[in-house]
Parts: sequence; C-alpha cells; structure tokens
Amino acid sequence: MNLARLSTGIIGFDEILNGGFISKRAYLVRGGPGCGKTILGLHFLSAGISNSEPSLYISLGEPVEQIKTNGAMLGFDTKAITFLDLSPSADFFTEVQTYDIFSPAEVEREPTTQRIIESVESLKPKRVLIDSMTQFRYLCTDDFQFRKQVLSFIRFLLNADATVVFTSESSAEAPDDDLQFISDGVIHLHNSLEGRNISITKFRGSDFIAGLHSLRVTSQGIKVAPKLQTKLLKQEFILENISSGIPELDELLHGGIERGTVTILTGPTGVGKTTLGLQFMKEAAGRGERSVIYTFEEGEETLVARSQAVNIPIHAMITNGNLSVVRVEPLHLTHDEFANQVRHEVEENKTRIVMIDSVAGYRLAMSGADLASHLHALCKYLQNMGATVILVNETENITGDFRATELGISYIADNIIFLRYLEIYGEMQKAIGVLKKRLSNFEKTLREIEITRYGIKLGKPLVNLRKILSGTPEWVEKNDNTK
Repeated sequence: MNLARLSTGIIGFDEILNGGFISKRAYLVRGGPGCGKTILGLHFLSAGISNSEPSLYISLGEPVEQIKTNGAMLGFDTKAITFLDLSPSADFFTEVQTYDIFSPAEVEREPTTQRIIESVESLKPKRVLIDSMTQFRYLCTDDFQFRKQVLSFIRFLLNADATVVFTSESSAEAPDDDLQFISDGVIHLHNSLEGRNISITKFRGSDFIAGLHSLRVTSQGIKVAPKLQTKLLKQEFILENISSGIPELDELLHGGIERGTVTILTGPTGVGKTTLGLQFMKEAAGRGERSVIYTFEEGEETLVARSQAVNIPIHAMITNGNLSVVRVEPLHLTHDEFANQVRHEVEENKTRIVMIDSVAGYRLAMSGADLASHLHALCKYLQNMGATVILVNETENITGDFRATELGISYIADNIIFLRYLEIYGEMQKAIGVLKKRLSNFEKTLREIEITRYGIKLGKPLVNLRKILSGTPEWVEKNDNTK
C-alpha cells in the first residue's frame, strides 16, 4: 500500500523519512530550547504553501509578530501562512487577578478551544503546526485531563484531513512521554557543544533511517545531512584497470589500480603522495573522466602551483571540468555533512576518482568520533558507486621502522602503495613499493622514484639493496646470497 507523503521542506530530512511525513497523521518534534523546533515547523508549513496547501500555525507561547520576524530573517515568506495567536497577552497579568471561583486553566481553556475550532473550520488547513503543545498542558487541571484533551484535539484536526506537527519543550523536569505515545512519529532535536543532531525513534507505517544525523541551522533555515547508508546506494560498473600513465608504475602494479577500489598512498611528509595521486587523475582526465580532491591541509593555489611545476596540468583539468579541488575546513564540517558533500559530487557530477588528502585532516573533522567506522562507510559507498578512492596517509617516521599507517585503517584498503626516503651514500633518495593488492599480483621489489619538472619517473627494481624498509639500505653484490 502506497501512502501519500508530504515533504517536510528539508531535503535531507525527507530522505531520513523515506520521502517525508505520511499524510493525515500527527508528529511530535521534541527538544530543548534553541534546538530548532519552530524552524522545522516553518519549513513544514512553507513546503505546504509552495504546494498550494492551506497551512495553519497555532502559537501557544511565542507572539506571532516575533515568529514572523525571526522567520523572515531565515528567508521564510510567512505571508501566505495563517497564524492563530493564542499566546498570553500583556493584559493577562492583570486580568488573572480577577479569577476567584474558577482556576485560570478552567477559564482560559474553553475560549482557546473555540478559537481553534473556528480557525480550522474556516481555513480547512492541510498542514497544522502547534507550537508548543507544552503550553496546552497548563490549560488542564491534571495529567488525565491533558491526555484526554490532546487526544481529542489531535483527532479533531486529523478528521479535518490535516497533517499535524506539534512541538514539545521536553526536559527532565517536564517529561512528555504521554505525547510520544499519542503521536504517529517522534522526532528528536539535539543540541550540544559538539553540534546539532536530529533522530527518529518512532514512525508508524514506514521505515526510516535510524541513528543520529547532522543538523545545521543556517541563514536559510535547517539543513540535514543524513547518515550514510552504504547498502541502499549502489551502481553497476565495469571492474577494470586504471592506468597511471607511467609504464614503470603500471608494471609495478601489474597494470594499475582497479576501478571501484580503495588505495592508500602512505609515506612521510614531502615524499610525493599527493603528486602520485594526481598522476592517476591526470590520466583519467585524458580519458574524459572527472576527479575530485578534498584537501584538508593545502590550499588550491598552492596545489595548482606545485602540480604545474611537475608537469601535471591541474589548472587545465579544472578549467575543462575534469577536476575539482575542494578545500575542506575540518573544524567547520561534520562527518555526515562531508559524506553528503561527496555524495552530491559523485551522484550529480559522475565523478570517477575521489582523493582525500589527507586522512589526518579527515580525522580532525570527526571531532572525536570513530575514524575507522566513518571512513569505512564512506569508502564502501564510493566503491558501490564505482568510484575509485585514493587516501593519502602521512606517517610520522622519515626513516627507521616501517609502518603502513598509524591509524588502524589498513584493512579498508584494497591497495597499499608506500613511498619511502632512503639514505644512499649520504644522499637522500626516494623509493616506491606495493605492500598490498587485493585483486591481482604485484611486483615484490621496490623502485627508485623521482619527481622532476617533467613528471614522475621510476627507475629499475632495486634488486641489489637490502634493509630498504629500515630507511638505511645496504648494497648487496649480485652473487651475494646473504639473507
């Protein structure tokens, strides 16, 4: 059975709800002060106005003029929304003193209810926002009366063919468990020093994406970045070798790296990892394919300048649309937001190679979250979409004991290519080798690598050296069989 859906007005939130709210049902949006409950409600009503659906905002706490002013600052056009202002006026403070026989709740409830009935019957709204239902609690003398009144209220609105969103100012001092039972869906807004999140714990009649999802309040309202769902996103592709354009490097890799795989380029600072990754992108541009590099440390101007200096025409690649260089500020972006940025690049622009430079910068964007699990999810998604992933990993040791990575991410890689500094006869040189290649064999020896103004050059296999991985190799004569 296909149930009619209503957009929430927030694209990422609609994705979490598998298309939006189910029509003619009631949903609770709960959270502490400043979480964005009212903004979410304005998105919901504005989406209805865009679809020519009469929309009603029932305000029980905040004055309507203040809501309109705040909404306009976020870009909402509130002129077409009908507002019913039931918030206490300034006169209430003096009038409440005249109550003698009846309590304020008993006196206020009947006219409040009557005004709601009249507004609904005259407007016949398709969308209703009640902000907040917590205020309605104070119009009832006890919890039983409140639950009975709210059930009746919600049923009245649903019988009028409206879809209802109501907010709750949840806290430990004022629990709203009864409202959670009454509603068809429960949306939680979280606000902490680490950032904002949104989650769903109840959604009758439909599946949804569980877990915490990043939420950001911007000058255009709310933006939601759904948690990456690797199993649901997949695209058919041909598993083929991707050439580097350098015969010796392709020989080292037995043909290149495979499409849809994850390659870690690892080594100490300045050894040429980023340049090596760009070499694969340069070759891809020659095939008319698009690549993207997310740089967490280096600016675009610096990257362009030094790439041009080693015969990688990065400026032309960018101009022709074969390459995008995206500077990422890790402290300003959550892992969900970054993953959604990558998704847009791959799904909208058909990008075939994605390079993250570097893993250390990406780790900083995790804000204490588990690096391996988030990186695993991102790489798995890219693999499912047929994109080739290049991860640039920097090791701390210039020479000495060899370690592929220091972050526990080696298992993610299908290929591990390492670059190494060597001290030979008092001169610093570089070597390249393959540590892992999941889908094919590879050359077991190392080769000297040099980055010149003509590009990357690889030498013959270094068969006469031993202890290369230590960084201080020793020459071995061809007839020397010493182990």
